[in-house]
Amino acid sequence: MQQPFETAVTEHGPTVQRVVRAVLGPGPDADDAWSETFLAALRAWPDLPADTNVQAWLVRVAHRRAIDVTRGTARRAAPTDTLPERPATTGLPGSGDPELWAAVAALPTRQRLALAYHYLGGLRHTETAELIGGTPEAVRRAAADGIRTLRRTLAPEGAPR
Repeated sequence: MQQPFETAVTEHGPTVQRVVRAVLGPGPDADDAWSETFLAALRAWPDLPADTNVQAWLVRVAHRRAIDVTRGTARRAAPTDTLPERPATTGLPGSGDPELWAAVAALPTRQRLALAYHYLGGLRHTETAELIGGTPEAVRRAAADGIRTLRRTLAPEGAPR
């Protein structure tokens, strides 16, 4: 029997939040992608096969929503005469270490996506390769390169690199 939708939101909501924040950065775009992910999931929920890996399915939906948000952002003009409000970090997964999130945001796109979908979203390398293109081996390599870059960037002073 399929679990209630509310249970899926509670159980997988933080994972989806981490993924969209890693892909889009913290802020309203990630919040919008999270909301749109679960709205789309709610519409498709009754027809979802009982043996579906719900977390992987939700990460795929989040991936598509993140692409939609990115495309929409690229089309809109951004005002520059006023400073944007600082996003609230209360209760957001991963908000405790801004240096880490800045380092993740600075990674090349393929490395950042491979890390987001594999490590934060829990997808296998084969599933991640289907989402971002390429082979599972290339995705595995991109994820490993991203982790190595993060370790070098975030290593304490004097630690071997």
